[in-house]
Amino acid sequence: MSNPTPLDSAPDEIKLAVDLIYLLESNEIEAKTALAALEIVKADLERKLDSE
Repeated sequence: MSNPTPLDSAPDEIKLAVDLIYLLESNEIEAKTALAALEIVKADLERKLDSE
């Protein structure tokens, strides 16, 4: 059995951030493009929170 890593006990938002970084880097997404896309995602999620 493998030893747990610090990521295993990290908060969900850290795990998601690590996954997103891996996805962006493995697909060679430019930093400017990634930031622009994340702003769109952020705005969408904030609208959803406001409508709850």
